[in-house]
Amino acid sequence: MSAAFCLRREDELMALRRFAFVLAAVALATVAAWLFFVVVTANGITYLHIAQITLLLICCLWLSWGFNTALAGIFSRDRLPEPEKRPRPATSRTAVLMPVYNEDVRAVFARVAAMYEELRRSPDFQRFDFYILSDSTKAENVAEERRVHDLLVAELSAAGRLYYRNREQNIGRKAGNIADFVTNHGGAYDYMLILDADSLMRAETIVEMAGRMDEDPELGLLQSQPLIIGRRTPFGRALQFSAALFSPIFSRGIAALQGREGPFWGHNAIIRVRAFAASCGLPTLPGKPPFGGQILSHDYVEAALLARAGYKVRVDPDLEGSFEEAPSNIIEYAKRDRRWCQGNLQHARLLPAPGLRLWSRISLVAGIMAYLASPIWLMFLIVSLLDPVLAPEPNYFPANSLFPVFPQPETNKALLLLFGIFVLLLLPKTLIAFGSAFTDRRKSFGGTGLVLAGASVELILTSILAPIMMMFQSKAVYEILVGADAGWPSTERDDDYMPVSVAFRASWWMVLSGAVVLYATYTYAPDLMLWTLPIAVPLVTAPLMISLTGNPVLGDGLKRLGLFTTPFEAHPESVIRASSQWRNRLAAMEAETLSRNPTMDRSEGLPDPA
Repeated sequence: MSAAFCLRREDELMALRRFAFVLAAVALATVAAWLFFVVVTANGITYLHIAQITLLLICCLWLSWGFNTALAGIFSRDRLPEPEKRPRPATSRTAVLMPVYNEDVRAVFARVAAMYEELRRSPDFQRFDFYILSDSTKAENVAEERRVHDLLVAELSAAGRLYYRNREQNIGRKAGNIADFVTNHGGAYDYMLILDADSLMRAETIVEMAGRMDEDPELGLLQSQPLIIGRRTPFGRALQFSAALFSPIFSRGIAALQGREGPFWGHNAIIRVRAFAASCGLPTLPGKPPFGGQILSHDYVEAALLARAGYKVRVDPDLEGSFEEAPSNIIEYAKRDRRWCQGNLQHARLLPAPGLRLWSRISLVAGIMAYLASPIWLMFLIVSLLDPVLAPEPNYFPANSLFPVFPQPETNKALLLLFGIFVLLLLPKTLIAFGSAFTDRRKSFGGTGLVLAGASVELILTSILAPIMMMFQSKAVYEILVGADAGWPSTERDDDYMPVSVAFRASWWMVLSGAVVLYATYTYAPDLMLWTLPIAVPLVTAPLMISLTGNPVLGDGLKRLGLFTTPFEAHPESVIRASSQWRNRLAAMEAETLSRNPTMDRSEGLPDPA
């Protein structure tokens, strides 16, 4: 059987699988919209009803997409093909790139030192070099980066293997930072492993990723599944627990549908340098930001361009030992999300780009919907609250019943619709949680009880915070639509205490919105009061919720109870332990250097002229 025939057969099967996936998502959304149509139009059709049905159809299509992705991951995990083992040439060279932008210098270099030291024990060490690509603009950061780099090169005897440079002009931001490396140094390397400033990877994983690139000359990009580590606050611990428990399964679902057009999440991925240089030049979009100018979310665009050039883009969920950190509180998370939102909405202008593969375009649409879903849900909720007030009699929300009372058979359809939406929301995580709690996977999470308890508390916390996150994302979309540019703010990743006053300054408008909803409901539609509480109460208490979930002391209490235990917390890998040790070690080395040179200006890294 010829290789061309096998490839064509594989493409046909992938196209059939994708068609079934999309058809199932559309069918589920259509059924939900039809049930809702039957229920709300029992007393006639109004313009509000049409708006409600349209908004619900879009929302349910998005829910169905995530639901089907999870199911694909659950049912395909035992059928993933094993990577083909072929002799690997030992001549390829890989540059490990760590772009930084006004980050915690010791934390960044500690992670680099931990990876470098672990990789040095590998027989493949000579194939790898490390680059710290600084775009930092603060003089004190640049001075400390240079100082710590020099200390680390001396400590590790890494001259000629560990490089540092700072760009004075941050043209193109991170994408421009990588492009600068490719232009000036990329010719010396076959591959580049792109990290973020908070990335950490096991040396074995780095070597394995380079080996898989060696095996397949058509593989342009290989993405690992980064999992979150090192968080102390309740919000951060819930994120890292959710990532450890659920993300690998969702990634398997993505892998089951990726074909040659898989995802790129911007970091913890290895890329073929020549393929990237030949096909991934990013355009400057015409017009002003937020929709014009430089592309902020460059990763999915670069994946689409590699696929357009004929290269495979792939995520391999079996690649373990890939880690990152995440914002430890909702405000920092929303600040980072604001930039991602702007970048993803920019992708709408790239959808008509010539030559892009269909699944690449669908992936861009999915990225856009990840942010449009929140304002669409918000509009649906607003219209739904207005409908009982403005709709003609009879009233289906009597004061003596928590649930609406429709004439038969509409009541049954309403209950079926409500049940279906809960299934779309909850079933995937429930299946994954129970599947983990009663298999060998439970051991790495502390046992059956802690898996189920953590999943339950995570679900409750996520439900409480959902209105707050919805409002932050809706605000981001609104700001972009009216022309506000997010820029590229640096991310604060420390687990510092979040004061209520700071939380209030970021969320006062949510408090006002929740209060208005409660007042309007009590005044004009008191029968709906119980229905609005799950949305309005979190908004009114948003400053308190943001503060509590950003409190590391409370997070430490959850840790003592065993809640949100992850495998990497219960049994930290050597590279994680080494990173923590190097952070303390670098602090001691810096202190010793400064004590030997008391005239050194800390902000400039030079002797004080005085």
